[in-house]
Amino acid sequence: NTVEAVRNVAIFDSPGKGRGLKANKEFWAGDVIFAEASLSAVVFDSLAERICHSCFRRQDKLQRCGQCKFAHYCDRTCQRAGWAEHKQECSAIKTFGKAPNENIRLVARILWRLDKEGGVVSDMQLTTLEELEDHICDMQEDEMKEFKVDIHNFLDYWPRNSKQHTIDVISHIFGVINCNGFSVSDQRGLQAVGVGLFLNLCLVNHNCWPNCTVILNHGNQSAVNTMFHSQRRIELRALGKIEEGEELTVSYVDYLNLSEERQRHLKTQYFFECTCEHCKNKTKDDLKMAGREKDGVKPTEEQVKEASDYCYQMMDKIEKARLNGDYHEVVKLCRGCIEKAEPVLADTHIYLLRIYSTMSEVQSYLQYFEEAADYARKMVEGYVKLYHPNNAALGMAAMRAGVTHWQAGLIEVGHGMICKAYAILMVTHGPTHPITKDLDAMRVQTEMELRMFKENEYVYHSMREAALKNKPMTMMHEPKSVEEGIKDLFHRRK
Repeated sequence: NTVEAVRNVAIFDSPGKGRGLKANKEFWAGDVIFAEASLSAVVFDSLAERICHSCFRRQDKLQRCGQCKFAHYCDRTCQRAGWAEHKQECSAIKTFGKAPNENIRLVARILWRLDKEGGVVSDMQLTTLEELEDHICDMQEDEMKEFKVDIHNFLDYWPRNSKQHTIDVISHIFGVINCNGFSVSDQRGLQAVGVGLFLNLCLVNHNCWPNCTVILNHGNQSAVNTMFHSQRRIELRALGKIEEGEELTVSYVDYLNLSEERQRHLKTQYFFECTCEHCKNKTKDDLKMAGREKDGVKPTEEQVKEASDYCYQMMDKIEKARLNGDYHEVVKLCRGCIEKAEPVLADTHIYLLRIYSTMSEVQSYLQYFEEAADYARKMVEGYVKLYHPNNAALGMAAMRAGVTHWQAGLIEVGHGMICKAYAILMVTHGPTHPITKDLDAMRVQTEMELRMFKENEYVYHSMREAALKNKPMTMMHEPKSVEEGIKDLFHRRK
């Protein structure tokens, strides 16, 4: 029961951070502290024709709205489910002549909803939109310029027959989504496809080593009768034991960056100074930039710096080649970089880990599974020494490594990695999430194959050959960015 869940938390004044949320009772790893439906959400401009505007699932064949020609849906069920949110938007887009950008669409959807339902849209709401900070006064000049253009375009888009609002009200909402718009992912959780606003989530403060994680659960919209649909919602989940009275925190940025990098990013994007223990003590910064010790011999600081700088420059070139889809060039550049840097840099060096990550993904895409597996394993071994044991990114990396080993026919390591990933995602995503279900199926499959392998290796390998000819694994998506660098919890415009 979600009303019960909101009694699990209380608003309090967090020293130096403004309002925050604290636990009203004890929690354990994997507990859902609260779940929350979005106040509103929209699909990114760039994906408007590839993602359903109601359930945010990625589909090949979408039907578009006959009126505005902009909104796209899986089918009539999704279109009906999305109509309440789309109704006014639909005629506004027709009148305006085109769909405005995602920020403007989100602010308009929020305002239409608040005009209809008032400031409190659910009995689980802990804050109103008015009470959230907009940080408009902290914006840089260029950000302010874009901000004013958005507001100008919003005023042109907002229909004459809708309730009229003051510039202050409108600007406040733009400011709030600018620093609190949450990235909405597709149903597999593998790609950010839109942006939404979740009011209670806005109250959860940041810590670089947090005690909670946020996951998007798409719910279930497959029933023909929309009465049986469960809503798209976020879940705040505990990563470990949380004491009663302890502040609840999530991380807004990826921990795989140096503390000063994270601090700089948090200051420019979210307008606050991070004073968490990990930033104050520069925890693990030394590991993230360390040299490789071999037989008691360490490289000099100069050598480490030179190898680090070299990797940093190469990552830029690798990223350009990846964007051009020139994957053989990506492999060549990564290989050159690894040859030069691997003897000097530690297995926890974050630049080396980014290169391992790219290399494993691209080699797997090109179907060189054994080499891909090797780099995926090195990536996970490095991650284990840096990330919190229940970090979702660690779980996803272990899943990728497990699948790659499986594809390479390295069934023992593959099964072990998949089990490790499953244990983490049971905490971060929970048992009903599509990814966890996928992993469970893989766990059962690899366990069975491992038994076969132990009984008779020859039979196992010949069966595997036949199976691979039939149906290559479906994990082959186009390789993503090297600069996964800072994975933002909240969506920011580039």
